[in-house]
Amino acid sequence: MPDRPAVNTEIRAKEVRLIGPEGKQVGIVPLKVAIEAAQALDLDLVEVSPTADPPVAKVMDYGKHVYEQERAEREARKQQRSTGQKAIRLRPKIDDHDIEVKQRQARKFLQDGHSVRVQVMFRRREMRRPEMGVQLLDRFAEELSDVSNVESRSPMEGRFATMVLSPKKSDQRSKKGSKSKSGAEATE
Repeated sequence: MPDRPAVNTEIRAKEVRLIGPEGKQVGIVPLKVAIEAAQALDLDLVEVSPTADPPVAKVMDYGKHVYEQERAEREARKQQRSTGQKAIRLRPKIDDHDIEVKQRQARKFLQDGHSVRVQVMFRRREMRRPEMGVQLLDRFAEELSDVSNVESRSPMEGRFATMVLSPKKSDQRSKKGSKSKSGAEATE
């Protein structure tokens, strides 16, 4: 890996500006002394800033440092992924219970932080009555108005009437806060 910093004997400078394990600056010391100090603490000497004169090296547990960086990257990717868009398809002639099931599904997506694209798909003669689809979308948006905002609504595009719902920001924060509180209560 080319972006990996030099560790212990991989450092090529004769002297380094040493930073201790607590983050305190020790000073400029010969490389051999810095490596011995790190080994005495059973830690690694990691070159933090190779372009400085002299290079800056820090005494740390390199394996733990790499693990924490990878974990932070995984969390960042997880957060990026969670803001995706989910799709729900309906038909103009849908039963009340079926629409309730779809609304529960959309509510769960919205509470998880996803935006939801709701599509009403028309077939054959249903195309003659697009107002049925618009009424269905209005009803859907009204039922979910407590957890969502209508982001966009497009008129008929081919065989579909589409609406995009985005989660309300305040709902996401309160949901996340309640999860962490319930987790803390469970451990006590």
